[in-house]
Amino acid sequence: MKGEETEEHSLDIGMFYYVLLWSVICYFWWKWRAGDTLIDLDRGTKYVLITGCDSGFGKLAALTFDRKGFLVIACCLTETGAEELKTEASVHLQTMVLDVRDTDSIKLVEEKVKKIVGEKGLWGLINNAGIMGASAPTDWLSIEHFRAPIEINLIGLINVTLHMLPLVKKAKGRIINVTSVGGVLAICSGGYCPSKFGAEAFTDSLRQDMKPFGVTVSCIEPGLFKTELSNRNKVIKEKVDIWNNLPQDIKRQYGENYLKEDTVKKEKLVKLCQNSSLSLVVKCMEHALLSKQPRTRYSPGMDAKLLWIPLSYMPTFVQDYVLMKNKVKLAEPNTKRHPSPCSQSH
Repeated sequence: MKGEETEEHSLDIGMFYYVLLWSVICYFWWKWRAGDTLIDLDRGTKYVLITGCDSGFGKLAALTFDRKGFLVIACCLTETGAEELKTEASVHLQTMVLDVRDTDSIKLVEEKVKKIVGEKGLWGLINNAGIMGASAPTDWLSIEHFRAPIEINLIGLINVTLHMLPLVKKAKGRIINVTSVGGVLAICSGGYCPSKFGAEAFTDSLRQDMKPFGVTVSCIEPGLFKTELSNRNKVIKEKVDIWNNLPQDIKRQYGENYLKEDTVKKEKLVKLCQNSSLSLVVKCMEHALLSKQPRTRYSPGMDAKLLWIPLSYMPTFVQDYVLMKNKVKLAEPNTKRHPSPCSQSH
């Protein structure tokens, strides 16, 4: 009898795990199917505001959603960017000049948008504006080098969201924050990754806070794409300017050939990983705007899917090993730095 009870108990456990397994499979199948189902809406009545539309992802998104019938409000940093966008878009697209670092500029745009959208509210807010900032070893940098990308990529994103949030809640709409794989894995030094890590955290808390209001919040984490953000000549020039102003002892630690060798390594990485089709990111934005079950996170780019995102889940020693492979060996890292006169006590 005891043996029969044990066998029956084993069967019950086996059945439980069998049912559990199929429940999990059915759940993810349903999520996958629901994620590909688009909501039925009149795009001609839905307003979508996009920041950073002078070039890159923002400009392509503005033109794409304009063609697809949305009422696009494209925010550009410069008048030139706004004028160029107008010449390529339909008469329905509206442009505004917005500096996300300037609260007065954000408030001005907020007032204009309120008048435009009225009681319909704002269906989509796409926070896309961002900069790379100086990318160089940490001991080369000043606090100002960190401040610039954090002010735009994080504080600016939060500030725009806070001002537009009542309009998005009114429409029970969608918020889409463009971060980066640099927001889940520190792929470079400088202020860029800290700003993107912060944007990821803000997106997570915002998503949880907005669920009761019917507002969905998604995060897009692009891999390496060919945009003005990663302009090779600009990145190299910034690094050279910083190098030229470094103390001699730091230059000695890194070695006179450091910049040249670093450039070669970075170019190899770019050739290996860089994606050229910006439409991959815009398709993710479109899915987040229109899907019945928008994803929490999107990772456009093969490098994001196959390298950076998987690497972010691995142990630290694995991450360090892979990322250090792309760093130049220092010439004299153990050279002691001489204190500057101003740091000595009097």
